[in-house]
Amino acid sequence: MSVLVIGGDKISTIISTLQELGASSVKHWDARKKSSAPKKKIPQDTDCIIMLTSFLNHNVMHKYKNIAKKQNIPYICTKHSSTCVYDEYKKMIDSNYCENCDRICGARK
Repeated sequence: MSVLVIGGDKISTIISTLQELGASSVKHWDARKKSSAPKKKIPQDTDCIIMLTSFLNHNVMHKYKNIAKKQNIPYICTKHSSTCVYDEYKKMIDSNYCENCDRICGARK
């Protein structure tokens, strides 16, 4: 599974946590520059988006939440803590795991 993390500066512990939970690829946008983050396009191979709320302004978060909804990509909004990311990611995996195709998606009923 490919995960996009938006926000935060040093996320090495979060990356390790996600890899332990089965993420094969973790991309990170620090969103530090106000002008750069809102212009980036979500990579097509993204299976999940994690937004670290302590490091994002509301407009950027709102934009990527809407894009994720339109593209049917599960997303998580959480604090910048590996424990918080673990808890929210685990909940998402447990509720959205699709046994038919071995992917995380919003198609499960």
